[in-house]
Amino acid sequence: MPNLAFAGLVDGGWRDLAFEPFRDGVTAHWLLKGGPVEPSVAVLKYQPGAGVPRHRHAGLETIVVLDGTQSDENGDYPAGSVILNPVGTEHSVWTKDGCVVLIQWDLPVIILGETK
Repeated sequence: MPNLAFAGLVDGGWRDLAFEPFRDGVTAHWLLKGGPVEPSVAVLKYQPGAGVPRHRHAGLETIVVLDGTQSDENGDYPAGSVILNPVGTEHSVWTKDGCVVLIQWDLPVIILGETK
């Protein structure tokens, strides 16, 4: 597979992407959709009040907040933040006012519980 490049994505180009349902209140645009043992990269758009239940990371997760603020038990992350969730870490994720993130998973997460 050749390298994939997405010019202008972090400078607002994500606004022109087509999104599909991902979770309740969250839509996704897949830049690279891996399988159960492959990495994936997506732009996720969270509606106000949306979240992801508590989950464990089976692989490294890297997040760049493109718009709005994403939160977890460790804090609030405004646009421009980079969050690294190493293997074995657990958290739940939510947003009060909505947010857009660029996210990369080495492996799919393991859902453990309900959203905060």
